[in-house]
Amino acid sequence: MSGTRRPRLLLVLADCQGEPSVRQALAEVPAEVFARRDVEALAFFGDREGAARDEGRGSMPPPAPPCPLTVLPGSAVRGYGGARKAGFALALERGFDAVALLNGPAPDSPAWLPGLLTSLDSGRAQAVFASRARSAGDTRPGLFTRIHNRLIGARVLDYRSVCRVYAASALGRIPFRLNSDGPAFDTEVLIQLLSAGLRVEDVPVAARSGRMGSREAGGIRYAWDVLRTGLRARAQHWSLFYDRKFDCIPSSESNAHYKPRLGFESAHTLALARVPPGARVLDIGCAGGYLGQALRARGCRVTGIDRLPLDPGCELDAFSTCDFNERPFPADLAGIDVAVMLDVIEHLASPEAFVDDFIAASARHPGVTLIASTGNVAFAPIRLMLLAGQFNYGKRGILDLTHTRLFTFGTFRRLFEQAGFEVLELRGVPAPFPLALGPGRLARALLGINRTLIRISRSLFAFQILAVVRPRAAVAHLSGRPRAQAEPLPRAATAAAGGSRNDA
Repeated sequence: MSGTRRPRLLLVLADCQGEPSVRQALAEVPAEVFARRDVEALAFFGDREGAARDEGRGSMPPPAPPCPLTVLPGSAVRGYGGARKAGFALALERGFDAVALLNGPAPDSPAWLPGLLTSLDSGRAQAVFASRARSAGDTRPGLFTRIHNRLIGARVLDYRSVCRVYAASALGRIPFRLNSDGPAFDTEVLIQLLSAGLRVEDVPVAARSGRMGSREAGGIRYAWDVLRTGLRARAQHWSLFYDRKFDCIPSSESNAHYKPRLGFESAHTLALARVPPGARVLDIGCAGGYLGQALRARGCRVTGIDRLPLDPGCELDAFSTCDFNERPFPADLAGIDVAVMLDVIEHLASPEAFVDDFIAASARHPGVTLIASTGNVAFAPIRLMLLAGQFNYGKRGILDLTHTRLFTFGTFRRLFEQAGFEVLELRGVPAPFPLALGPGRLARALLGINRTLIRISRSLFAFQILAVVRPRAAVAHLSGRPRAQAEPLPRAATAAAGGSRNDA
């Protein structure tokens, strides 16, 4: 067994009051931690005056550390979060398997390590927190914790935990280096872990001394920092805000982030209602194919085109992959009754070139109807954010990071009319509250309110724009005719044209 590699653990002790305090804390770590792991320690001094008092007491010299110890002054890093960033970065750089974080002068915390490490080793979670009970046997979270849990979708017992262990593999999957240098750092890490789909577990503990961790001295200030962090993360979840630190889902070439919106009023349900049963449909940018399946359930024959493959198990009547930015139009419209293009045009490099190519492709079948949707950049929340000096892209929504063009009702109408389309309908679509809040009473009520507001001002209160357009027959006819076959102008018209040039 001599060749068996032992797990490596980095103990990070932050906000300590001098090296004697660090050595005393290490001496209180149970021996079983060192017996099962190769342990190293990294400590930061947070209180220079406290450190000087501690070292100048003239008491019994502290015990020798039971593991290699590196001590750095607090000035070597920036603030509360800076010390933790340095510890996490060191653990990843030197190949440690886990990081144990002991925060501040909390005498009981080293004794909690074995229980936390056991939970981590079991694989049930990638991060484990020691959560102090409010009283004997009472492990219910307090009011503030319950509010914040609801806000960020967590189920932790104590945001002020002074002892935490993390799997290094989990830290490697989150952008902790982007986090703040203040006390909100730990909450940001928690949100990042949850956003990345990693598991967090609490181990209830009882503090013998009743002493609090260093962050609690901040009181209201700390609570506000934590709450503000949660609000920003929730705003990003609703696509009202974007911060790279909360973007923890690895990017992938898939349509998984495009969700069907078929259970409530949306661009999808409105488009479905406008496609006649049994129609021959071209689904442009069909994503996973969920809209095409709903159309097939109405007896339609559906051909899908998209940049990426269909979802596994999804079947359409025909499907092909293509790049919509390539010219000419990538599909044959002959025999197509309705083309559906939902939430696609804003991704194109040149929407004008695309609609021109669609007109040309419709020459052999000028009666084809196009149903298209896009986000309304004049939506009230975006106007308010801009008024406040904020213009934040997000992972989804109107300001999706992948959107290259933004439209209002006026510019969307003009895009089609100038290309030679007749605009049959231009409609406002409410925000997808059930997608963000779940299919409950609140979401239904907000949908109803949004519909009423759209009737008052669709430009201000519509989340999306739905357009139903059709190429004008004359424009489509001329667009599809080769130049060599163009008919000569009548003699009188030619003479008139010549006269005009001469008069000029």
